[in-house]
Amino acid sequence: MPIVQLNDVAQARSGDKGNKVDLGLFVNDEELYDVLLEQVTANRVKEHFEGLVFGDVFRYELPNILALKFVCEEALNGGGSSSIRVDNLGKTFGSALLRMNIEISDDLEKKLDMSKRRR
Repeated sequence: MPIVQLNDVAQARSGDKGNKVDLGLFVNDEELYDVLLEQVTANRVKEHFEGLVFGDVFRYELPNILALKFVCEEALNGGGSSSIRVDNLGKTFGSALLRMNIEISDDLEKKLDMSKRRR
């Protein structure tokens, strides 16, 4: 099964509120959404952000728009005004999430025409 980055098949948007990060992950294919449901779990997102997210990660499913929402607690070292991190804004987490790898089937790769997107 081919391994691809979420960047090749999805879009993300993120922001912050206090010490929490809010992430949205969107796709435009129902079969691909099913792959996200299986592979992009709250635990996996927490592992992906190891060393940055110290609280719980909650996942919310939005099947009507083929999206997943994640809320990451204790993710900004206290929040924008109290953190000493150089880049502590939640908006940077979206592009970081898109670097996560997932496995897709050969058929889905063909359907999405991934061969043209491969690096």
